[in-house]
Amino acid sequence: MAADATDTRPGPAVVTGGSSGIGRAAALRLARLGHPVALLARRPDVLADAAAEIRAAIPGAVVSSHAVDVRDPAALAAVIAAIATEYGPIAWLVASAGIAEPGLFVEQPLDAHRTHMEINYLGTLAAVHAVVPSMRAGGGGRIVLVSSGAGLFGIYGYAAYAPSKFAVRGLAEVLRVELAGDDITVTLAYPPDTETPQLAAETRTKPEATKAITAGSGVWSAEAVAKATIDAALAGRFLVAPGFTLTVLARLHSLVAPLLRWHQRRIVRSFDRRRP
Repeated sequence: MAADATDTRPGPAVVTGGSSGIGRAAALRLARLGHPVALLARRPDVLADAAAEIRAAIPGAVVSSHAVDVRDPAALAAVIAAIATEYGPIAWLVASAGIAEPGLFVEQPLDAHRTHMEINYLGTLAAVHAVVPSMRAGGGGRIVLVSSGAGLFGIYGYAAYAPSKFAVRGLAEVLRVELAGDDITVTLAYPPDTETPQLAAETRTKPEATKAITAGSGVWSAEAVAKATIDAALAGRFLVAPGFTLTVLARLHSLVAPLLRWHQRRIVRSFDRRRP
């Protein structure tokens, strides 16, 4: 698919996790590009607020909201099929639905690990699986998968979260190759810490050492992350990692992994010494 400054494919944009955070901001940007936008999330009230915000910001925007859990593949596929029936072949998927509940591996129950994988990875997988036939029928499309800096290297305190984001990264690598012949481009986003309700929720369970490890790269706005991500997808780029720190890590993480592990061990030891 050729890169362009504006989007010439007019079909609908499906955004999972579209009621808040990066998903909501991405939906707003796609609506500005002229796409009918379908917001998917679990809570009808928050979805309604997001849809109203987009309509207020962009008079004439076509916005629909759909209460669905990405852990239910059949329900998700039915919603996406209905969107395609009403608005035409799917042009965009932004798979942004996710959770992050930090905690130490030995302290988190297995259910926490399972839930992260079900929402962050399997929910993303189900969304992609549902949209690809429609994109193929329409002659192509754009898929954006949202991973994380924690999908680049193991981070202390993210034993449940990081593997699910590693899995998203692996899926994106495969889709990039397999879907290229269908004119479906894949963009993998590694957002930095972003000012969202999810980030606020993370602080409730994030170990102090984890806070120290992840500090220093700053907090981005959801709008800035969404702009960088959608612009990268429009240009046909596979990788987008907003900010200098994540850009370096995304490109050199294998080389700097020993240094990152040393840095984490040093911080963890410093917190261990403070304990009574």
